[in-house]
Amino acid sequence: MRRSPGRGADRSIESYTLAPPRGFPARTDRPLTRIAFAAAHMVADPLAEGDPWLAPAIDWDRSIAFREHLWDLGLGVAEAMDTAQRGMGLDWPTSLELIRRSQSAAKARGGVIACGAGTDHLPPENARSVDDVIRAYEEQIEAIEALDGRIILMASRALARVATGPEDYVRVYGRILSQVKQPVILHWLGDMFDPALAGYWGTADVDAAMDTALSIIGDFAPKVDGIKISLLDKDKEIVMRRRLPAGVRMYTGDDFNYAELIAGDGQQHSDALLGIFDAIAPAAAAALAHLADGDEAGFHDILAPTVPLSRHIFKAPTRFYKTGVVFMAYLNGHQDHFTMVGGQESTRSTLHLAELFRLADKAGLLSDPDRAAQRMAAVLAVRGIA
Repeated sequence: MRRSPGRGADRSIESYTLAPPRGFPARTDRPLTRIAFAAAHMVADPLAEGDPWLAPAIDWDRSIAFREHLWDLGLGVAEAMDTAQRGMGLDWPTSLELIRRSQSAAKARGGVIACGAGTDHLPPENARSVDDVIRAYEEQIEAIEALDGRIILMASRALARVATGPEDYVRVYGRILSQVKQPVILHWLGDMFDPALAGYWGTADVDAAMDTALSIIGDFAPKVDGIKISLLDKDKEIVMRRRLPAGVRMYTGDDFNYAELIAGDGQQHSDALLGIFDAIAPAAAAALAHLADGDEAGFHDILAPTVPLSRHIFKAPTRFYKTGVVFMAYLNGHQDHFTMVGGQESTRSTLHLAELFRLADKAGLLSDPDRAAQRMAAVLAVRGIA
């Protein structure tokens, strides 16, 4: 039995006994019946010279190795998205270098990849009109398409700032979708993930916003592979899923309800583009393999224990979820430190990390419990708990 120090909510110190890991396979070689992208995190270089708040320092080798781990599991990689701290430590020039390296690695590995194109090199306060937003989107799309990259069209803080109503979103997205070389995945990120995106699609009314997004998709359906929505509202996702044109996919970004949305209702299902799949990749791949075999009970048996972990990682303030994702990678040996781009390891409390550790154990996700216990103890010691 392995024990790890923990801390109770009443400020008491307690011991926690770890369970054996579930031993999920390291590779998935069979076809899956769901498309599943994991939005992948960045590994920081803790030995780089410089100020973490001002300039990203990336461990490129470990970052690419983690993506190879995801491809080996049969998952696609959603590259340079918010899980990679896009807009929270990762700037556009570094994002483009990441995309270049990941595209090359994907070709060598036979991996599926789609890459985030946005407007983050245009500070929202510098955007004067929707034409500025269009030019910013075009610049990033051109750079990614030059690398043969498939596009995830990220939500734009600059557009949310300058748009005066739904008609501005129709104009921007119509212009961009008319130009892209291959179908894109649209990206609707709720303000719980990024407060700067409040009122996206030109209104704070989610139903009206959905109408605008669906109108755009309907007008350009051949240019839209699917839409990923992250509203943490399964009912809204199901409503939108039912209204999508034939052939346009719903990619769930609901890190609270992904299991039931992916399983579907017998008539429709969601595919996946999820940040939590970075943290639970072996379990996600194993569950999807069960689903592909027609074993829905086995699918839920694996994924159900991961949902409390995901809800904890993504609890409000949701934008700080990246800290939990990177902490999982540290516990499971994908990196040798708990240092993040932009110093974001400081965004979650010690109690939050201790509870994350317990929930990961309950889900069978600590691949080497001895190593995980030692690393948890080391983080607690740095935070004053011996």
